[in-house]
Amino acid sequence: MRYFSSNDPCLFAQHHTMQAWQSAQRFEVDLDGARKVSKLCAEDFVRQERKVSPEQYLALLQYLARSSQSKDISFALGQHMLPGHFGSASQALLHAQNLRQALQILVQFKSTLCPLLTPRVKEENGQVILYWMDQWGAPGMLPFLVEMHMTAVTAMCRWLSEQRLPWRYCFNRSRAAHIEQHQVHLGHDLRFDCYLDAMIIPSDFLDIPWPRANAIGAELAIAQANAESVQRAPAQSIIPQLYDYLAANLRCTPSLEKSAQHFDCSIATFKRHLARHGTHFQAELDQVRTHMALYLFHFQAMDNEGVATYLGFHDATNFRRSFKRWTGQTPSLLRLALG
Repeated sequence: MRYFSSNDPCLFAQHHTMQAWQSAQRFEVDLDGARKVSKLCAEDFVRQERKVSPEQYLALLQYLARSSQSKDISFALGQHMLPGHFGSASQALLHAQNLRQALQILVQFKSTLCPLLTPRVKEENGQVILYWMDQWGAPGMLPFLVEMHMTAVTAMCRWLSEQRLPWRYCFNRSRAAHIEQHQVHLGHDLRFDCYLDAMIIPSDFLDIPWPRANAIGAELAIAQANAESVQRAPAQSIIPQLYDYLAANLRCTPSLEKSAQHFDCSIATFKRHLARHGTHFQAELDQVRTHMALYLFHFQAMDNEGVATYLGFHDATNFRRSFKRWTGQTPSLLRLALG
């Protein structure tokens, strides 16, 4: 099983990193300072196959966030992010027939289209939820990245569908001090303190044909993007792969030992892999449990007793206690936040 660390050169420099560098020029940021912090050079953007690390890309974004005089830098970056100019995956997005296909393409080619956050999609009971998760262990940058990625999807959908879609936005953070930029770039249906970063929309909008759709073009671009992904290992860290493993085995009491065995390494090595991304096994397990609990609350309309039973707790009291330890809130308050 192949996975990268944040300091491994696994992202094409001419893709997202170059886009951020051009934004630094546009916002008149000190390029010498940006070059020093990110350890990038002009040659990185000239050679087609040149790769940089997620660490370098994140450092450049962090410098942009700190140095730019613009308060909406994260939203401005998102406006230019998708479909992007990232080869066949971008062409597939450009030709998407509807929202359903666009989301499928986004998830399938996530390492190309949105390499810093992992998008996941669930559809049930007349709703679709697109939620974003940290890929490389950059919690300090997460609010910035979430704003950037949510804006990217919102702007792309507005352009390709030629209408403003009724997304609801949920944030794993307290209410922003200056919410005006969120309202301008995203809309007014904003929820905070939700313990996940998500975009929710009624399923009715999934299959409405988009005016710019090109079924044949999308099919050819997807086939080409698939062929390219076979030739290159996707730029993915161990974190999303661990999330998938834990989610699939949640009712089988996953443990540190079993997880290390699944990733074919010793417990000590497994711990080191997680530590490089600023996390540890219990934190990842608690996150998966929390997301599953929220899913069962929101989509399955389960009560505390039902969720407690599903997650293997002896009773609802123990579950409520654990849930508050995971999130800092009671299940009822988080259900209210999600709406």
